[in-house]
Amino acid sequence: MTNGTKRANILTGLKVSIVLKHDQRTGKLTEGIVLDILTKSATHPHGIKVRLENGLVGRVKTIHD
Repeated sequence: MTNGTKRANILTGLKVSIVLKHDQRTGKLTEGIVLDILTKSATHPHGIKVRLENGLVGRVKTIHD
């Protein structure tokens, strides 16, 4: 598993675990498939922000191989 702080590691269609905005305090992860990459910069210390196929938006914590 790779961490989600580099935009280059994240592609649409990948299975990832994200942290939703309201789960940031608890660190609860949500799994899904990347639909859109929302972060424009090459890296982000808290994870690249993505939209999943189910419409949820959050920051990538892990990328599943």
